[in-house]
Amino acid sequence: MGMFDFVKDAGEALTEKVLGSTNTEAATQTDEIPQARIDELRQANIEKSIAALAVDGEIVNVAVNGGTVVLTGSAPSQEALEKIVLCAGNQFGIEQVDCQLQVPQVAAAAPTAAAAATESPAPSAESTFYTVQAGDTLGKIAQAHYGAASKYTAIFEANQPMLTDPDKIYVGQKLRMPVL
Repeated sequence: MGMFDFVKDAGEALTEKVLGSTNTEAATQTDEIPQARIDELRQANIEKSIAALAVDGEIVNVAVNGGTVVLTGSAPSQEALEKIVLCAGNQFGIEQVDCQLQVPQVAAAAPTAAAAATESPAPSAESTFYTVQAGDTLGKIAQAHYGAASKYTAIFEANQPMLTDPDKIYVGQKLRMPVL
């Protein structure tokens, strides 16, 4: 799918796991911690976030090198792939995600009249991503993108389980904007 940019200083920090503290100032003082250990912790956190998606059929390998995550393997759908990318990128210290995930193509057989009547809908279109700005709410974002603040629920649902509350978004976070 390609390379995605994220805000390095946004996202869930690993401060407590790495430094044993929740002090955000200490989060930037990682000189005494080997980069390999930080990469290892970020990789484990990303793998845990992807597992929390509970997507059936994904086979994802995660590799972290500094601020870059490389995702290889496969995802069962475009929607699952996009959520996996967001799980990886919305982590503190991650600035790029190199998504090499594949979405298997459904074999196209010549449709019969009976099959055409029961044919499943076309695969979902690729969503866009939006980076949360200061003062944003899901309602404001929905108004700007869809013309109606009430469509915030579509954004919220498209970003679950990464979002657990429609009022809890943060500056720099990337959100999946579904095609409506």
